[in-house]
Amino acid sequence: MAGTPGTGTTLITGGTVVSPTGQTLTEVLIDGETIVALLAPGTELALAAERGAGAVIDATGKLVVPGGIDAHTHMEVPFGVTTASDTFETGTRAAAWGGTTTIIDFATQMKGQEIRPCLETWLAKADGQCAIDYAFHMIVGDVTEGSLKTMDALVDEGITSFKLFMAYPGVYYADDGQLLRAMQTAAGNGAMIMMHAENGIAIDVLAEQAAARGDTAPINHGYVRRAELEAEATFRAIQLAKVAGAPLYIVHLSAAEALEAVAAARHHGRNVFAETCPQYLYLNLEDHLGAPGFEGAKYVCSTPLRSKHGPHQRDLWQGLRTNNLAVVATDHCPFCFKDQKDLGLQDFRDIPNGIGGVEHRMDLIWQGVVAGELTVERWVEVCSTTPARMFGLYGRKGVIAPGADADIVLYDPNGTTTIGVATHHMNMDYSAYEGTVVQGRVDTVISRGRTIIAGGAYHGRAGHGRYLTRGLSQYLT
Repeated sequence: MAGTPGTGTTLITGGTVVSPTGQTLTEVLIDGETIVALLAPGTELALAAERGAGAVIDATGKLVVPGGIDAHTHMEVPFGVTTASDTFETGTRAAAWGGTTTIIDFATQMKGQEIRPCLETWLAKADGQCAIDYAFHMIVGDVTEGSLKTMDALVDEGITSFKLFMAYPGVYYADDGQLLRAMQTAAGNGAMIMMHAENGIAIDVLAEQAAARGDTAPINHGYVRRAELEAEATFRAIQLAKVAGAPLYIVHLSAAEALEAVAAARHHGRNVFAETCPQYLYLNLEDHLGAPGFEGAKYVCSTPLRSKHGPHQRDLWQGLRTNNLAVVATDHCPFCFKDQKDLGLQDFRDIPNGIGGVEHRMDLIWQGVVAGELTVERWVEVCSTTPARMFGLYGRKGVIAPGADADIVLYDPNGTTTIGVATHHMNMDYSAYEGTVVQGRVDTVISRGRTIIAGGAYHGRAGHGRYLTRGLSQYLT
């Protein structure tokens, strides 16, 4: 068990430290909240630390990896008449159980609101509630002169990424002129533009037509949010970013056609990046959105699950291997089946959009290692190191190195984990991965030197997590 932060040292011994560049048998020395040394096994310094007053964690047979960073979560976010079921307290606790030690959530501005009060609201929601460290992106849902000026100010305050929407007309939607102006602002202040890339205007036409035909079952959510409309919006966003001279990060990419647009831009040296999510790698339209009765509502999210008969999952795994997909995040936006998802019982358009998964990302992407889709090093890269670099946290987060925060996960590749509502810690009454048995298991989680998960028990507390201000993306400097 790790010692109390600030009261001495902790030595992690016997484990294999993994970075994006390799694996080494290395001992990790922690002092308080910080990693202070990486030591060859059996060195005098390691032996001295072991004999001293500090604690020792035996990581024999375990992988020692930097704590996971989930760069896309939505705790307590409003959706229509309801609100995501995880609070910052329950959601960050669940994240810790899954080996994630930092989240980047979204402070949300909607039409007719000013950014600054919205940000203050979200900071207040999270303050004193989080079990792990946290930061915020800013959703710009109303692009005005005031919003653009506030973007400049927020970059100086450590909020260095802004999300825009090409979907959800009347709520978050920005037209091409508004998108261009926001991108031009980001080009000037160094921020990263994040884009929900779906043609929302066309989607709403198709959704209205489906409802008029009486096609109201959950699977129609996937039918109307066609892959072509994700691809078109992705291509359009890339071209607008090129005109503005701004970097672009496509969130929750799900369609092979959209990935083609990203890959082409990257081939030409553009600062275009993309993330995908576990649901797009494992779940599909026919078996999940198309589940009997109303069960498919459990799998309604946007962008939607794609057909198992298409190239989508194959191409997404390939994108992760080739770095055309840089990051795996969750888009964790949980809603309960009862009293939330069933708001859309009569019309798929009223089903709250979102799948809960913050607890399972590390385990699910580890299955890519088991299946030979990814290397161990790439697993660490897409789940921790690249998110830290992408969003201005690297050095403190995403790496096991002297001077970094002691956010460390001991992962047992020989363990097993069964995912289900009876065992997960998210505030949800169902699991999108019910009964899935994964090879591998989070053994121990350390957040800034404090052991918060060990021995199958939670040792953390609300308020341990600290708010993080962020620098500019390392991929742009």
